[in-house]
Amino acid sequence: MSNLSILQDFPKGFIFGAATSAYQIEGNNFGGCGKSIWDEFAKKKLNGVDGSHACNHIQLFKEDIKLIRNAGFKAYRFSFSWPRLFPNDDNTINSEGLDFYKRLLDEILHSNLEPFPTLYHWDLPVRFNQIGGWESEETCKRFADYSYTVSEKLGDKFQKIATINEPWCVSWLSHYLGEHAPGKKSLSSAALTMHNILLAHGLSVQALRSNRNYQVGIVLNNEYPEPYSQNIKDVQAAKLFDSIYNRWFADGIFKGSYPKQAMGLLSSHLPINYEADLKTISQSLDWIGINYYTRSVIKYRNSNDGVNYQCIRGNLKKTDMDWEFFPEGLGYFLRRIKYEYDSKIPIYVTENGMANRDQINIKNEILDEDRIEYFQLHLDELSKCLKEKISLKGYFAWSLLDNYEWSFGYKKRFGLVHINYENFKRTPKSSYYQFKKYLN
Repeated sequence: MSNLSILQDFPKGFIFGAATSAYQIEGNNFGGCGKSIWDEFAKKKLNGVDGSHACNHIQLFKEDIKLIRNAGFKAYRFSFSWPRLFPNDDNTINSEGLDFYKRLLDEILHSNLEPFPTLYHWDLPVRFNQIGGWESEETCKRFADYSYTVSEKLGDKFQKIATINEPWCVSWLSHYLGEHAPGKKSLSSAALTMHNILLAHGLSVQALRSNRNYQVGIVLNNEYPEPYSQNIKDVQAAKLFDSIYNRWFADGIFKGSYPKQAMGLLSSHLPINYEADLKTISQSLDWIGINYYTRSVIKYRNSNDGVNYQCIRGNLKKTDMDWEFFPEGLGYFLRRIKYEYDSKIPIYVTENGMANRDQINIKNEILDEDRIEYFQLHLDELSKCLKEKISLKGYFAWSLLDNYEWSFGYKKRFGLVHINYENFKRTPKSSYYQFKKYLN
């Protein structure tokens, strides 16, 4: 049987936590929440399967915080819902939404947990579609306003905050591949959004720091680029993938520039004055979050738009998302931050986990051995990085709960805790009890 005994080897002060996001768990039919682009996307592409009920966290949050505390975790990463706080065009704050987050934060603090809020985890208010969504610089400015108001109304209840979760997903996945809201498939749209989402981040940092002395970060997702072969075309294809998926956002933030290989493809689609924004984008941060799940095997393909690669899966063990177990990739990106970007910036692994086809046995037990193995392998990799003096400060398991998994609806289960979507009963899985065994 797999176990997480490796947890005992981590240094004192290292933070273990659990992570969620607003749209995936709260239930947007409650508390005066406004509509987001995900509601529109789900209506058109997912037969209306949306986050209306999700996990009913907005009513059951005390139970969920108790689950986090009882497992022995010391921190909770969650997100604020922009449309819950600002559901209307007049930008008037929703008192019900504000009250919910006050009560949530108070419960977190009362439970001796550290809150790690994120301002944006993909639920853009649908009204911003009228001005072009993330293709519009106006949305970036409005995000800064939203950031300031959150800090003004709730900022005395937390010290660390992230601006944006996974800018690659907000831009490329959503505007080129069309797999997430708003479901566009345009290279021009993707390139513009790749820049604007970083501009929004930079403006948000300025807005937050103008109000309080926060520890501000951003959360980047990374995927390891494995060339299909050592053929020069496959190797170059993997480099192009890496420059778009990984380096674009890290280079913009840490270097104030964009990688040459990606620029060869995307520069003509950027705003005319994009260089003027790079100073705002690249201002210093207090910490960086890394989300990591898998690798992609990259093979050359000739494409009319110049995106000359395709992503395939290799022959390693896979999750229910068809993502490979490849823990070495996590270590690779943590080392990249230290040796290529900033050797001293505190790093948190803000998401890591797997979807599994969990089965409940006759004893009402959920024995998710593959998930335990997945955690074990990635924690082993973190242990190696700590021995190399990488400035690694914490690890958040994704996810606390089974939840609304975006374009997959409720079919994919990432949780440490099983959710019965008919009655919202919470049932901890074996992986939850493994964390509890070694963290308490």
